[in-house]
Amino acid sequence: MRFSTTLAAIVTIAAAFAGMPPAAQAASVAQAGSAAIRAGEHQTVVNGVRLWYKVAGQGSAAPLLFLHGGPGYNSYSFEAQTGKALEGKLRMIYLDQRGSGRSERPWTGAYSMPIMVEDIEALRKQLGVPKLALMGHSFGGALALEYAAAYPRHVDRLVLVSAASSIPDACAARVAFLAQRYPADLQKARAAAAERKETPDECYFAFNSVADDIRERVNDETMFPDMKRVAEQREVDAKSGLRNTGELGGALWNSGFLSYRFTRFDRLTMPVLVIAGAEDYAIGLPAQRALARALPKATLVEYAGAGHFPYLDLSQRFNNDVVGFLKSAN
Repeated sequence: MRFSTTLAAIVTIAAAFAGMPPAAQAASVAQAGSAAIRAGEHQTVVNGVRLWYKVAGQGSAAPLLFLHGGPGYNSYSFEAQTGKALEGKLRMIYLDQRGSGRSERPWTGAYSMPIMVEDIEALRKQLGVPKLALMGHSFGGALALEYAAAYPRHVDRLVLVSAASSIPDACAARVAFLAQRYPADLQKARAAAAERKETPDECYFAFNSVADDIRERVNDETMFPDMKRVAEQREVDAKSGLRNTGELGGALWNSGFLSYRFTRFDRLTMPVLVIAGAEDYAIGLPAQRALARALPKATLVEYAGAGHFPYLDLSQRFNNDVVGFLKSAN
């Protein structure tokens, strides 16, 4: 009975909308869009999944949508540690991707890059804005690249922070780190593979060369030049009460994401800022340089001494670079 009542209401509203003059229809859509981009936390259902997002800050430029990494992390950490400083100059939108943070885990298990791109486009339409500026960190960088390639007319500018544009290159960076810091472990893993007469790719060695008891430490070392940052990050994560379930990441890895490379460079005709930490061994500086060279309108900035989270290692410079880029005339 409840479904019938709801359906009848929807039909009534649709009929009333269809009878409006075009100008009134446009005003109604604009009103809905303005409500969706009002400051505060929001929840919306797109493509069958309930997504959480938050609008904060101020600015006349296109709103900046932050896409977190993981895959499967959340936007809480960036908002708490960096976003607050940006909000004085920019209108920020923090989104928890499907299966991440405060957003819903789809009961269908529908996880893929194309559907996540469509989630962003559906959100843009609900916000009622013709263009978004995008900032993608790590995996979020890959998602930002794919959205910009699919909908270049709806992207004003793009900021890529330690972007995972090539997973094989990221694996190579991690292997190079292991060769420098843990050569015996890497050599042992290679010898064991040879003894089994196997020739796995570098991604295998990147994630299977060290023992389980030091794996977490090695993961931290590839991302954080200053290990004090690890404790700070974990404190923020604990305060959030959120966790990465691994569901999104597992679905992507199992569907071939380990071989992912972004290739549609010519589609990105908007200005792009690539921010890379020189001590980031989770993605690798060579991959960031190659990404900037391949994009038609990219500017690369390298942060000496910074790792995978340059917005934590050099926060003031990061904020200045991002605001300056998004507010520049070119």
